Amino acid sequence: MSTDARGWFGLISAATTAVVIGFASTILVIMEAARAVGATPAQQASWAAALCLGMAVTSFYLSWRYRMPIITAWSTPGAAVIATSAAGVTYQNALGAFLVAGLLMVVAGLIKPLEKAIEKIPAPVAAAMLAGVLLRYTLGVPAAAVSAPMFVLPLVAVFFSLRIIAPLYAVPVVVALGVAMAALGGGFADDCCHFGLTALVWTTPGFDWQTILSIGVPLFLVTMASQNLPGFAVLRASGYQPPVQQALVVTGAASAALAPFGSHAINMAAITASIVTGPDCHKDPDKRWLMAWPYLVLYGAIGLMAASFVEVLGALPKDLITAIAGLALFSPLMGGLATMLKEPRDIESALVTFLVTASGISLLGVGSAFWGLVAGLVLFAARHLREMGRG
Repeated sequence: MSTDARGWFGLISAATTAVVIGFASTILVIMEAARAVGATPAQQASWAAALCLGMAVTSFYLSWRYRMPIITAWSTPGAAVIATSAAGVTYQNALGAFLVAGLLMVVAGLIKPLEKAIEKIPAPVAAAMLAGVLLRYTLGVPAAAVSAPMFVLPLVAVFFSLRIIAPLYAVPVVVALGVAMAALGGGFADDCCHFGLTALVWTTPGFDWQTILSIGVPLFLVTMASQNLPGFAVLRASGYQPPVQQALVVTGAASAALAPFGSHAINMAAITASIVTGPDCHKDPDKRWLMAWPYLVLYGAIGLMAASFVEVLGALPKDLITAIAGLALFSPLMGGLATMLKEPRDIESALVTFLVTASGISLLGVGSAFWGLVAGLVLFAARHLREMGRG
């Protein structure tokens, strides 16, 4: 095999791995979020298609423009926020909150002090808000195991076995196994499933201040803290200097533009970014950006066929969906808990954030993720101001 052929083999392999893991690992979380705000099947398919097409285009543009392997992803923590905070929220108002979150991302990119302010949100508090959101999701796995043990228990066993042997592939394998088990067990109806091109469905967003505070603001903050900042860190760790402001503007603008079609947030990839930024992608760091070509093609194809994927996954038994989605969020929950407990002096404020967020309370029509963040920041500020006064 020639040097050029080996180079392209690595680029295509890395892009394919990133796409498969990125899509299969959390697409069910995206669909849960869509169902939580009352999206119809056509709107759910449009949601997935808009995300995939937006990720394909933004990844290609940023990689081509700055000649470095920059890939984008959807906000999985953001989808979990939506799924757990959307009680009583209409689809139209949810889209309005998504649009606002995208515009906030653009503003963060344009206004340097705001970007710096977001970066200064205490990591333990941000992680605690994320962990509180994810906890309610992962708690569904034991109940699903009791309700449907023949389906769920084998998935749990496979998941934790792969977590030991090959953690990167644990969730994609569990998704594939879950679909296979449902098909063999008669979990799909006879008329499932149809294949064809996906249409983007426009829905005019509505703007409700309670929904914006419950979903829009937490979506923006958790995406910045849990996706964008780690995504930039992965690039820096691989020797690249990411265009932070430009990337925030591009992903934020794409998120806002695609919000009427269902897209909740497009942001920097973190975990899958590590797949395309290392030597396994290409030995020459200056040529790794070329993986943007297969990434564009693959996610573009998935976006065009999104309705078929959504129909297949949507036909899974509810307990199976709950189990797979909960398992997919197990690793992010672990990471959030580890970060929130990392600094002993900040454990109190982080724990308050975690408990308020996990409680699921709603005050003034605003969900618990927002109030958990407020409570944690107030306590954090009070404690640090007192320490400064003593000093």
